[in-house]
Amino acid sequence: MISHTEENYLKAIFKIAEKQHKAVSTNAISKEMQTSAASVTDMLKRLSEKELINYARYKGVSLTEEGKKIATSLIRKHRLWEVFLVEKLNFSWDKVHDIAEELEHIKSEELVEQLDAFLQYPKFDPHGDPIPDAAGNFTFRQQMPLNELAENEEGILVGVREHSSPFLQYLDQLKLSLGTSIRLIEKFDYDNSVKITIAGKQSVMISDKVAHNLLIKKENH
Repeated sequence: MISHTEENYLKAIFKIAEKQHKAVSTNAISKEMQTSAASVTDMLKRLSEKELINYARYKGVSLTEEGKKIATSLIRKHRLWEVFLVEKLNFSWDKVHDIAEELEHIKSEELVEQLDAFLQYPKFDPHGDPIPDAAGNFTFRQQMPLNELAENEEGILVGVREHSSPFLQYLDQLKLSLGTSIRLIEKFDYDNSVKITIAGKQSVMISDKVAHNLLIKKENH
């Protein structure tokens, strides 16, 4: 048996490795899990004994095939539950993450497959993140951070890098949701802030940090 905490560590290692494409450091896991380096080291020893990770001190951590399978399954369940909560129960996208964190630990594979079919096999969750299929395959698309657009280039908002409630509520205030068209009007060298037009109407200034966390698919891609 594997505990919920152990599952959460595997998911954290998977997500970090996905971003940096190399062995994951203890410090990175400590930051992601918001716990001490000593606690992380203890957990890594346990996961290594269960043959869920490859771990050698000072050399970083990687998931074994079994560890990867468990992490991918958790991500699949989490993102499917987020779709269900938003599309079927009318939760707003800023409220679903914590609930999905609990629901992702449900073990029934039959329930997950029925949920996937009920939702008509979605490829992306409400935040634009890809949902792995039953075989663990992700659907990827061409996308880029908003601040990498050139001036007067336009694209569609297809995802967000940050899922915190304050950030998503801020986007709601700007009337920015997935599928909204955004044109980058001007970049400012002083602080890398940008001026954008939302849906061809409202013009607003946003910070470099916000622009970095908005994922855009160019209109012609």
